Amino acid sequence: MRPSPDIRRRLLTLVGLSLVLVLAMLAGVALGAVPIAPAEVVAAVSRAISGHGSSLADAVVVDLRLPRVLLAALVGASLALAGVLYQALFKNPLADPYILGVSSGAGLGATLAISLLGTGYFARAAGVPLGAFAGAALTMVLVVRLASRKGHLDPTSLLLAGIAISYTLSAVTSFLLVFDRQSMTSVVFWMMGGLGNRSWEHVAMLSVLLALGAIVPVLFHRELDLMLLGDERAGQLGVPVERFKLLALAAASLVVAGAVSVSGLIGFVGLMTPHMVRLVVGPGHRTLLPASVLAGAIVLVVADLIARVVLAPVEIPVGIVTALAGGPFFIWLLVRKERGR
Repeated sequence: MRPSPDIRRRLLTLVGLSLVLVLAMLAGVALGAVPIAPAEVVAAVSRAISGHGSSLADAVVVDLRLPRVLLAALVGASLALAGVLYQALFKNPLADPYILGVSSGAGLGATLAISLLGTGYFARAAGVPLGAFAGAALTMVLVVRLASRKGHLDPTSLLLAGIAISYTLSAVTSFLLVFDRQSMTSVVFWMMGGLGNRSWEHVAMLSVLLALGAIVPVLFHRELDLMLLGDERAGQLGVPVERFKLLALAAASLVVAGAVSVSGLIGFVGLMTPHMVRLVVGPGHRTLLPASVLAGAIVLVVADLIARVVLAPVEIPVGIVTALAGGPFFIWLLVRKERGR
C-alpha cells in the first residue's frame, strides 16, 4: 500500500531538511577566516575518529569549528522546540522562548557569575553557563509559582508574571553593572549572543538537556494537538490539562535554559522557525516538532556562519544577525494576523 501524498510530502520535507542541515554544517566548518576544502573537513573528522589527526587543519576543524557548528545546531534546535511548545500551550502565534522572562533570569545569572568570578577562562568556560542556567531555571520556577492559583495555571497570568519578572530582573542586572563597570563589556557582549570559545563539554551538556526536554513532545504530540482546541475541549478528550501544562513548560524551559547558558541571548529563532515550518507541514505536532528542530538548527548554523564571515576577521554576535532577520519577520506576523482578523 502506497503512502498518501500528504505523508510523502511530510517525509520529503524531513529528509530535505536533514540534507540541508548536513550541507549547512559542512559549510559552517569549511568556511571562515581560513577556508578549508569540504573534502579536507571530512578527512579531518575521519582522522580524528580514528585517532590519527595531528595537522593544523585537523586542530582547526575538530577543536574549533566542529564543536561550534554542532553547538549552533543544538541551540537552534532547542529554541525552535521550545517555540513550538510555547505556541501550543499559549495558543498564541507570537509566543517565543523568552516570553516568560527566562532570558532576563539568564542574563542576571551570567552577570553575577562574571562579577564574582571575573573574565578568566574558568568564568567563561563554566561560571557563566552555570550562572545563566541557574538564573533561567529559578526564574521559570518563580513565574510558574506566581501564575498558579489553586492548582490552576492560567496562560494570561503566566504571560503577565513573565513580563513583570523580566523587567524586574533586567533592572537588577543594570543596577549591578553600574557598580561593576569592569564587567560591563563582557556582560553586554554575552547578552548579544555568541558561540565563540565554546568546547565539546558545552556540546555534551546541551545534547543531554535537549534529549531530556524532547522526551515530552515526542511522547505527547497528540496531547499538544488537542491543546490547540482549548483547555476545556482538551480536558473533555482526556488530557490532564494542568498537569500537562506544567510538564510541557518544564520541558521547554529546560532546553531554553540550556541553550541560553551556552550561547547568551539569541532571539527570534523560536518565533520564526515554527511559523515557517507550519506553513509547509501544517499544525500537526507529529511532523511539526521534528521539522522545527531541524529547521531551527539550520537557521542558527547559517546565522552563525554569516556572523563569522561577513566582516571577517571581525566577528558579529550571532544574536544581532537573528535579530536583523527576526525583526522584519515579527512585523510581517503582526500584519498577517491583523489582515486575518
